[in-house]
Amino acid sequence: MGVWRWRRNPLRRRTDLIEAWVAFAALVCVLVVVPAVGWTAGLRVDVTLQRAAREQRQERYLTPAVVVRPAGDSLGGSAADPAAQRQSPQRTQVVAAWTAPDGTNHQGTVPAAQEPPRPGDHFRIWTDHHGRLVGHPLDPSTAAVHAALAGLAAAFGAAALVETLRRMVVRRLMHRRYLRLDRAWAAAGPDWGRAGAGS
Repeated sequence: MGVWRWRRNPLRRRTDLIEAWVAFAALVCVLVVVPAVGWTAGLRVDVTLQRAAREQRQERYLTPAVVVRPAGDSLGGSAADPAAQRQSPQRTQVVAAWTAPDGTNHQGTVPAAQEPPRPGDHFRIWTDHHGRLVGHPLDPSTAAVHAALAGLAAAFGAAALVETLRRMVVRRLMHRRYLRLDRAWAAAGPDWGRAGAGS
């Protein structure tokens, strides 16, 4: 509407027409380019995360483990220390033993599967093929959510960039208008209101 309004208006300045076209271009970018940027970014992130999730599911194993003792026992009973418990509100740590998928035996400190942990309790932990502790593999639905959020963030970022550029151009045009107005006023000012000056 801004472009149409300034097409044949006798009061139209060149900067008015430029501002209207800039607003029209920004609107087209927001309606066409921004969704395309968001979709493309989300799709690429989704492909990457789904590939990572597949690789993690192939490389990580749920391995049976058995509780050997509470982890604090080896430190002289520090697990019962209230200050230590306040600093680590996560699950109780235990020393556990497990056999890796490659057949090697391992022992280490891991979070307890249930509270309170008792020696001899059986639970499962995630390990790699060599028995090293790893995190839970990425879930495909979680990967899809992360990809959607990345796409939305990219779209909002592109929209913010478009709006910032539009505002910068409009600000520059306004500055140019004020400079022209100041020059016109300086030229007409000395004769303004004088008899016979034609003003």
